[in-house]
Amino acid sequence: MSEPLETRYDPGANEEKIYKLWEKSGYFNPDKCIEDGVTQKEAEVFSIVLPPPNVTGNLHMGHAAMLAVEDILVRYARMRGKRTLWIPGTDHAAIATQSKVEKLIKKEEDKSRHDLGREEFLKRVNVFAKESHDTIVRQIKAMGASVDWSREAFTLDEPRSLAVRTAFKKMYDAGLIYRGNRVINWDPKGQTTVSDDEVVYEERKAKLYTFRYSKDFPIPVATTRPETKVGDTAVAVHPDDVRYKKYVGEEYDVEFAGVPLHIKIIADPAVDKEFGTGAVGVTPAHSHTDWEMAERHKLPLKQIIDEKARMMTPEVPALNGKKVLEAREFILMWLKENDLLLKEEETTQNVAAAERTGGIIEPLPKLQWFVDVSKQFDRETLKQMMRRVVTDGEIKIIPERFEKTYYHWIDNLRDWCISRQIWYGHRIPVWYRGEELYVDVDAPEDKGWEQDPDTLDTWFSSGLWTFSTLGWPNETNDLKTYHPTILLETGYDILFFWVARMILMTGFILDQVPFRTVYLHGLVRDEKGKKMSKSLGNAIDPLVMSEKYGADATRLSLIVGAAPGNDIKLSEDKIRGYRNFATKIWNAARFVLMNEPEGFDTAILKNWVPETKKDEGYLKELTDVKREVAEHIEKFELHLAAEKAYHYFWHTFADKIIEAQKPALKSGEEKDKLGSYVLLRKILEECLVMLHPFMPFVTEAIYRRIYPEGLLMVKKWED
Repeated sequence: MSEPLETRYDPGANEEKIYKLWEKSGYFNPDKCIEDGVTQKEAEVFSIVLPPPNVTGNLHMGHAAMLAVEDILVRYARMRGKRTLWIPGTDHAAIATQSKVEKLIKKEEDKSRHDLGREEFLKRVNVFAKESHDTIVRQIKAMGASVDWSREAFTLDEPRSLAVRTAFKKMYDAGLIYRGNRVINWDPKGQTTVSDDEVVYEERKAKLYTFRYSKDFPIPVATTRPETKVGDTAVAVHPDDVRYKKYVGEEYDVEFAGVPLHIKIIADPAVDKEFGTGAVGVTPAHSHTDWEMAERHKLPLKQIIDEKARMMTPEVPALNGKKVLEAREFILMWLKENDLLLKEEETTQNVAAAERTGGIIEPLPKLQWFVDVSKQFDRETLKQMMRRVVTDGEIKIIPERFEKTYYHWIDNLRDWCISRQIWYGHRIPVWYRGEELYVDVDAPEDKGWEQDPDTLDTWFSSGLWTFSTLGWPNETNDLKTYHPTILLETGYDILFFWVARMILMTGFILDQVPFRTVYLHGLVRDEKGKKMSKSLGNAIDPLVMSEKYGADATRLSLIVGAAPGNDIKLSEDKIRGYRNFATKIWNAARFVLMNEPEGFDTAILKNWVPETKKDEGYLKELTDVKREVAEHIEKFELHLAAEKAYHYFWHTFADKIIEAQKPALKSGEEKDKLGSYVLLRKILEECLVMLHPFMPFVTEAIYRRIYPEGLLMVKKWED
């Protein structure tokens, strides 16, 4: 006799207890599944890594959506008998974490990291990161994620540090990592470089100024940043612009706002003939585009803005040391006084800012470490390799429309600046002694060497995630068995940040793809379609929702209606609605189990054959639905799979089949009662299997009452 269910399902009383039961079983670990015969050693592999959440705070609804999607796929694979591995971990998130701790220290102690010193500051960051990590782990468990905790990793732990140093050395030796002077994105507020992908753009009103350098300078130019013009070394026009053809190749000496300039007229296809006057002042030291033009035309470089975003013009003391906006006013006044300002007009421009600090980006020339994406290795460049693995179908991106976005990014990819002027992160494995330079996995043994003070871009370490978590650089069994991983599931907003960099790093280091399929989920927005944020007051906390309505309801609310790559609108009402579904599952199961006949033996279920055409029809419909749900899951159409399972259970099983069997259960002959009960029991158990990946807690709670020694999480999903 099954243990009776309580009159109502209480997620709070069940979820933590059930998760501990899963953990104790050891079945999150595929090795334990093989040891106990749950999975065959030669079974097909399903491997996936958890995109590691940043140790900067709590998980948000985007993380909850990610966990829900991945756990559905993992639980389904495990129940299908696959050798299933899901590796968890967290990301040290370098700039994001350091910035957060710096703000806390400033607020609480009115001190900077420099006041504390590197060693003490890093102690504080590590304490913060550990506390945040522990919170994140609790939250991942609360969402029901069946990750293999025995293989948990951290992007800054020692095994990952070894992987980072080894990868750096391998790429340096191949000539793909180099140190050089290039124009980079400089964050004056954070006092560090940031990558192109960590720059956010805000559209603002601006003024476009048209002017001449001097009375006799033949070509007027237009700019929104007149303060940078004291660093110009050329004026560029389009090669096909007939207005200026006769001037190309000419050179002029002018004194602009007291600064002597030597200007050469060049023709370059990067110039837009239609913008402004069709001619632009080229400032190689303070523009990525201008730097590239200067490289093509061998122009000199003149830096006139420093790391604090102040002017460097010692030849003009009145301008020297001024902030850029003050310098703009100075230049404009000079242009007006000298009757050189031809026009002012309103325009809009995208202002670049550092994502983490909000500092306005200044392109500056600096000596930094870079990954050369255009240098050939093994018959192709990194850019070509990154494109090839997708065009050849080695990696499939879902939805397919994001392939175009991916290609566009690669086509515009510049050398990747990987050095950061921050303290928290992987220290660059390079040492200097005078003019000597030493690059290796470990420090040199003799004395007099100083390590490079910079750290690596956080995406360098997370770019190794699929294989560093499997033990590389050691040749482990895990690496041989589970890599390449089968799937990477993540938000479309980090396609470039992370997905592309993993393809880059894995392609070079292992000559493999990191994953076979990329599944991109959308952003979670509020019910009006606005992005959720604490500042707007519209953020929904997944843990609060799980405590109120259960993790199952929270998970399902993030799946239904969420096609791959599409944003999802979420409200508390929607979550509440799926709490009602969990209740429906519980009540239906309770009704069935309450009607168990005396002496019923579960062995009957295995060989039972329905006696009526109607019952045959019920079982065939269930088989068809279960097959369709499986097909949707395998095609990564989880939203359709969830809807199909939901509608079948509620509207077919609960509303029709149970209702149709009630008369026989209440007043029928013993034979009829048994037939009706076995039919309901068989469908119920099949439904528990089908619903488990989506609603793991409530289904496991019911299953454990039926089979106290069993675990639904490893019950075979059969066709």
